Amino acid sequence: MKRRQFLTAATLAAAPAAMAQAPMPMGDKPAIKITDIKTFLVGTGSRNWIYVKVETDQGISGIGEAYSVGPDEATVKVIEDYKLWLVGHDPRNVQYLWDLMYNTTRFPGGSVVNSAISGIEHALWDIAGKAAGLPVWALLNGRVRDKVRVYQSAGGASPQAVAESAQRLVETHGYTAIKMSPHNPDDNAMPYNKVTRIAGQRVGAVRKALGPDVDIAVDIHAHFFEVQRAIRVAKEIEQYYPFWLEEPIRPENYEVMKKLSDHVDIPLASGEANYTKYEFRDLINAQALDIVQPDICCCGGMLELKKIAAMAEAQYIMVAPHNPMSPLATAVNVHFAASTPNFLILEYRAPVDGAHKDVLKEPIMVRDGYVDIPTKPGWGVELNEEAFQHMPPSPWKRPTGRRADGSIAFL
Repeated sequence: MKRRQFLTAATLAAAPAAMAQAPMPMGDKPAIKITDIKTFLVGTGSRNWIYVKVETDQGISGIGEAYSVGPDEATVKVIEDYKLWLVGHDPRNVQYLWDLMYNTTRFPGGSVVNSAISGIEHALWDIAGKAAGLPVWALLNGRVRDKVRVYQSAGGASPQAVAESAQRLVETHGYTAIKMSPHNPDDNAMPYNKVTRIAGQRVGAVRKALGPDVDIAVDIHAHFFEVQRAIRVAKEIEQYYPFWLEEPIRPENYEVMKKLSDHVDIPLASGEANYTKYEFRDLINAQALDIVQPDICCCGGMLELKKIAAMAEAQYIMVAPHNPMSPLATAVNVHFAASTPNFLILEYRAPVDGAHKDVLKEPIMVRDGYVDIPTKPGWGVELNEEAFQHMPPSPWKRPTGRRADGSIAFL
């Protein structure tokens, strides 16, 4: 009978430096080592997508997506720097490598650093799934649902145009929910009363077109700085029973979000501009939101989103991930949705044209308002790298809104 050996502080101190620096191999499985990390900056015509590819000595590679925050070359450079830290490590030690990146970086990261970490973390999970011969959701305690409900955003510069757009989406893809903006173009330069009135007209037109049962999410997109202005718009559209009111004000002040919540009879949703469990802890504890919307491409990745969802679940809050990026981000989110009890619905764009159709060899398609859960190992999807040569990146920034006096509006 073999005697168990326990590591003490003394024995650990005497161990080789390599043992102290990295976890031991996983059981009796052969070690896998990261050999390279590549990035692909892909242009879509309106913004860029940032892909990460982690390669190993066993011939297994993993893919992930970092959020495109604007200074996309900066995100690429951060990923390249992390490559120097990660080469030689076993990619299946996902939490360890996340800790290495996050805790060794000086100061908590913002959008650029957390996007880089997120994209790399996705690729590590893809490798772990492929090495185990399992879809990633199977490594996350299995799935809790058979399919994933999705919605798409409708657009239009007038109430009639956005109503027609919403109706086409529902008729074409069978969506049971859509999202829309209550804003007309250039409404930053309009008087408050006009903005409020038009918001009601837009949401009302969509409700009339879709009938009483389709869920209509309304995204203000942090357009307002003053909480009272957001309250006035909320009161105007309450009669149309919105699914939720998204980012009604800027995301930094949780107490003001709670003030808004206390005066509005619409479920409030926010979180796309917040990162990691540390920021979401205070947001969730404020009891200001009914739905949190972390973005898996910048909040810290899959495991971090799972932790955020667990904190939300304990406070009876649902999770509807923010997902405006590419079909790869959609695939990653589907594995999260498949394995998360308090998942609500996923933002989605049907990959039927342009870059959305081309970047994956087999994108995940919508049927009757739902998408299927992949069963292949890893994410179950592959990048179409050959298409990238026809998709050059270009600098971009979000449009800048201006008030009637020429000052920069809050967006």
